[in-house]
Amino acid sequence: MGFAEQRFNVNLSILFTELPLLERPAAAAAAGFTAVELWWPWPDSPTPRQRELDALSTAIEDAGVRLTGLNLYAGQLPGPDRGALSVPGEESRRFGANIDVAAGFAHSLGCTALNALYGNRVDGVDPADQDALALENLALAARAADRIGAILLIEALNQPESPRYPLVSAPAAVGVVDKVNAATGLKNARFLMDLYHLSMNGEDLPAVIDRYASRTGHVQIADNPGRGAPGTGSLPLEDLLDRLGKAGYEGWVGLEYKPGDRPSAAAFDWLPR
Repeated sequence: MGFAEQRFNVNLSILFTELPLLERPAAAAAAGFTAVELWWPWPDSPTPRQRELDALSTAIEDAGVRLTGLNLYAGQLPGPDRGALSVPGEESRRFGANIDVAAGFAHSLGCTALNALYGNRVDGVDPADQDALALENLALAARAADRIGAILLIEALNQPESPRYPLVSAPAAVGVVDKVNAATGLKNARFLMDLYHLSMNGEDLPAVIDRYASRTGHVQIADNPGRGAPGTGSLPLEDLLDRLGKAGYEGWVGLEYKPGDRPSAAAFDWLPR
């Protein structure tokens, strides 16, 4: 399969960011994409005004693209935060307030995957207490996802760039997936396999694919080093995607890479046409 047979979507929170948010869906469509994904677009507000939600929804619909993935509120991303759901106090409350807003927005656009970033460890807080809070909030999010016919994604990040994030391996993230599914009985929590993050952690990517492809709800890619487009680093991404396909993965592959010192529209020359 490799690149030729994959269904790629483009992450509008890392690509086309040289454009205002509402212009990005049309830019993705002009570049040939039929689907997009997003980090939570309002990092300062888990509950934006309805007119802001409506404006983005209209931009996506008018562009003729489908929203296939949406992050729940994760704090300042990009920035110092790596999620809010395990952070006691205000951030956890903001995550809770966001769940139904994000699920409603996703449902209005037919989006069936919500990504919940776990959150950093906090000085002075027992990690066990953070993990208990995380499970409580993830169970709420999984139930909200189930109400709209969606899956809940749990993602491993990489330790060098996210040293306070506790889920920095595929087994760690899948372990949380199992806990959420056990807590809710819904079985709609799934692993988000980001090959860039896993490679930064030094994981054996073929082994991860063979072990966890059946547990994977979404895949994201960027090359390593540099987090650029395929071909700018040394990851054998075509071979890895081929292996994923042979292992049974049929979902979307999110392009979550930096365009470099060129416009985003010029950063897709590696794609088969």
